[in-house]
Amino acid sequence: MDSIRLMVVFARVGILNELQYRVNFFFQVLESAISLVTGLIGLGLVFRHTTVLAGWTPPELLVVMGIYVLMSGVVQAVIQPNMLRLAQDVLEGKLDYVLTKPVDAQLLLSIREWQAWRFTNVLVGLLVIGWALIWMQADLQIGTVILFGMTLVCGLIVLYAFWLILATTSFWVIQIESLINLFEGVFAAGRWPVSIYPSWLRALLTFVVPVAFAVTVPAETLTNRLTPQTLALAIGMSVGLLLIARRFLRWGLSRYSGASA
Repeated sequence: MDSIRLMVVFARVGILNELQYRVNFFFQVLESAISLVTGLIGLGLVFRHTTVLAGWTPPELLVVMGIYVLMSGVVQAVIQPNMLRLAQDVLEGKLDYVLTKPVDAQLLLSIREWQAWRFTNVLVGLLVIGWALIWMQADLQIGTVILFGMTLVCGLIVLYAFWLILATTSFWVIQIESLINLFEGVFAAGRWPVSIYPSWLRALLTFVVPVAFAVTVPAETLTNRLTPQTLALAIGMSVGLLLIARRFLRWGLSRYSGASA
């Protein structure tokens, strides 16, 4: 309960800070709209030449796009700002502020920054998913909704853990911007289901940079493609990567020497 209360406090402070600059909301809406239109144009160009792409129909690919936008919104609103601040604090020797607090260091490092306007992408993603489901005339069952929620949570955990691993490398690497830019470039491949890519790239996007678990697997749930094996793999991947990220962070913290050292 203390952890939840702490998260709510930081979220509230972050939202209040964002409300000081309300014009940013309109810029975020414009950015989200441009990104969505660009994606739709890409889909339109593809389906001018075919009716099915690697077994995925236009509304099913729209589901993938909606989940990608939704996940991007959560990453940009919470995960990315906190991981960038972690790397910056390590570089400037300011991490003592967190380490001296009587709470779990990983928790505090993960919830300090909230960019509330970025949640606009979450809303846009949900609207796109809803539009796609209406287009497909999908008859959602409660079990499908529950599985979709589970795979979304697993995908978010995978993204968080991967970002945490990237940020933790700042204990050894001074500039991690290149790694972050590389990840963001690869994550953009999540706009499409990984099944359309060559086998070597599909393996990369599944087990090295786990884009598949963040976007494609939740989309498979809503398009009746999810298998028990894939669900088990998604759960195992999220738990395993989270444990690895936590141990890696602890190893990095053990090597940290900040302003008070």
